[in-house]
Parts: sequence; structure tokens; C-alpha cells
Amino acid sequence: MPQLHCYVSDDLAQQVQHRADQAGQSVSRYLADLLKQNVEQSSGWPEGYFDLFVPIEGAEIERAPQGEFEERLQLE
Repeated sequence: MPQLHCYVSDDLAQQVQHRADQAGQSVSRYLADLLKQNVEQSSGWPEGYFDLFVPIEGAEIERAPQGEFEERLQLE
């Protein structure tokens, strides 16, 4: 399994260690879980995205009125 390395401030490292302890995990496992959650959430469509749109399956699609054709001079 690949290893990833990064540098963080001492304060951030202490906060991560504290949260990992609270979760009963090693720092490595805690960070791996955070990364996995973040990557899974950001791939694909956001939750509820398609609920924003009205489904068109079976619905009639109507073309809006286009108005009258304009009168043009005849070419000679």
C-alpha cells in the first residue's frame, strides 16, 4: 500500500492526534479515513443534485411560440 507524506504545523498535528485518539484510531488510519470520505464525496454528482430538476420522462415537451416570419424584399 502506498504511503503519502505531508507537512503540517505542530498545532495541527496535535489536533489531529487528539481527534484520532478520540476516534480510537491511529493517526494514519484516521487520516486515511478522512481522505477516503473526502474523495468519495467529491466524485460524481452531489447528493440530491438530480432532485433539483423536473423529470421529463413521459412528459410532453412543447415548443414556445415562434412568432410571425418577417417580410423581406424579394431578390431580383
